[in-house]
Amino acid sequence: MEGSIIRVLVVDDFEPWRRSTRLMLQQHSGLRVVGEASDGLEAVRQAQELQVDLILLDIGLPSLNGIAAAKQIRKLSPKSKILFVSQESSPDVVREALSTGEGYVVKTEAGRELLTAVDAVLRGERFVGSKLAGQVFPEAASDRIPEGAGGENVSTSLAQNKPIAHRHEVVFYSDEQSFLGELAEFIERALKAGKAAIAVANESDRNSLRLRLEASGLDVAAAADEGRYIVLDAADTLLGFIVDGAPNAVRLLEGFGNLILTAEKTAQGEHPRVVAGGQIAPLLWAQGQAEAAIQVEKLTNRLVKTYGVEILCGYPRHSFESDLGRRVFQEICAEHSCVYFR
Repeated sequence: MEGSIIRVLVVDDFEPWRRSTRLMLQQHSGLRVVGEASDGLEAVRQAQELQVDLILLDIGLPSLNGIAAAKQIRKLSPKSKILFVSQESSPDVVREALSTGEGYVVKTEAGRELLTAVDAVLRGERFVGSKLAGQVFPEAASDRIPEGAGGENVSTSLAQNKPIAHRHEVVFYSDEQSFLGELAEFIERALKAGKAAIAVANESDRNSLRLRLEASGLDVAAAADEGRYIVLDAADTLLGFIVDGAPNAVRLLEGFGNLILTAEKTAQGEHPRVVAGGQIAPLLWAQGQAEAAIQVEKLTNRLVKTYGVEILCGYPRHSFESDLGRRVFQEICAEHSCVYFR
């Protein structure tokens, strides 16, 4: 859609909010609001009539709620991308919404995130707003098999038909402490659920993680003794698989693969799982090695698919402001199953 006008339908039952949304969208020269609707049935009618590129859709609508409307719109205007913008933040509601749409923004964050979300969705990526960071959601609607394919109706949440076990997520943060908070919560949830966790960070961040985890009531020393919590130095780990200035795929995959298998033996439950978070690819990007960072993200995806490990990493948002940064940003987003902004 690059270089053309993106036609947008705005659906919300509160006129002042629709007006505010129009003003936000005017900041993007490539967007044009061509329709508005205040209830679900009208949204379905206009979506069918206008065949727009993008629909901004509230959930709490009269006559037909936004999720039900989205399911009808999928059939009547299959090429339209749907970005939910709602005050609802319940994980169950968001999960159901994302079974039919490409993205979700909580209204309280729309001022900061709406245009970013629009750009992400139009690039074919899924966007989940910062208020929902760390939750498990189904794949984007555009990544699913079309309804009726293979003789089976798959219009229900993909999570019911094909569990989303593999996660490779990224947080683009404006404040490093906020990312450390996200990472600590990610590891905390895993350890409390009986999973094993691997953290790759510099010394100060490792200390910060330990303090945050201890403050949450975790016995970090015991988890480390059990082998369920493994902490690695980012720079030393990086040196272990860099050969002639570039990532060596064999060393990275074998090294981390063995580490994951070792950690998995300590995990509890019928299906032992491992999570990992850290700064390997982000460290390469910080050192000016853009292509190496992208290559590591690609190799990380192979680890995710091979071992079922769940991975969370973070990059500072300000580092992508140059022309090169914007290109690298898009490539990094493309290598992740979900993108968050903090």
